[in-house]
Parts: sequence; structure tokens; C-alpha cells
Amino acid sequence: MDETDDALLAALRHDARASLSDLAATLGVSRTTVRARLERLKTRGEIVGFSVVTRADVARDPVRGLMMIGIEGRGAERIKRQLAAMSELRAVHSTNGRWDLIVEIGTATLAQFDQVLSRIRRLDGVNASETSLLLSTQREV
Repeated sequence: MDETDDALLAALRHDARASLSDLAATLGVSRTTVRARLERLKTRGEIVGFSVVTRADVARDPVRGLMMIGIEGRGAERIKRQLAAMSELRAVHSTNGRWDLIVEIGTATLAQFDQVLSRIRRLDGVNASETSLLLSTQREV
């Protein structure tokens, strides 16, 4: 990847629906260049998909947060299966470093959010956790 690819990805993060013409104008290259670079980035797996965040997505989960989870022993797969069954979880990520998993939580109220945290903390094998509420989200990078 080079600076043009980085600029293309930044433009797509800002507006994933931007036309080839708009992207080309933003980057100062031709539409053909943008099209070729997009295809190459998709083929190489740098771009794995495009998504849209709607007002309904945010309104559905007015209380959102990330919970980092530490797991003792070898229970990660079992705990991931238990987490997958919780409807309030939007994603479960494996990670490295201090925390074994990071889960994205979305609920309608703080009380519901607190209940989800309690359920997760009570899972056999969860030995530590840290939670951060998402206060605001900015789409531009």
C-alpha cells in the first residue's frame, strides 16, 4: 500500500458511497486509477466489505460500550459460544495483550447495560474485565 491507497481508504471511511468520479477528484487521479486500486485492495483483502451506519443503527442502541475480558485457563472457545448467545452483543473480538476478548455491547438503557456486564462477569472462566462506554462516535478519521 502507498499514500494513494491510504488516501483512498480514508476517503471511503468518510463516505463509502462516494462515486468513482468524486474519489478521483479528491485524490487527484483518474477514475480508471481509482477503479483499479479498489479492485486491487479488494483482491488483496485490504478491503473486506463496505457498510453503512444508519440513524436507526445508532438509535437502536443508545447505550453502547466496549468490554475487555480476561479469561483464565483455556475456556475462551466456551466463553465465546456463551457470549454469541447474548442478543445485546454486537460483536465479539479475539485480541492479544492484556485482554483475551473485546465485546461490543448495545442496549436501550444503562440499567440493561449493567445487567449485561453482570451476566458476562458471572461466566465461569472470566477473571477480569474493564468496560468503556462509547460517548460519541466520529466517522471521519
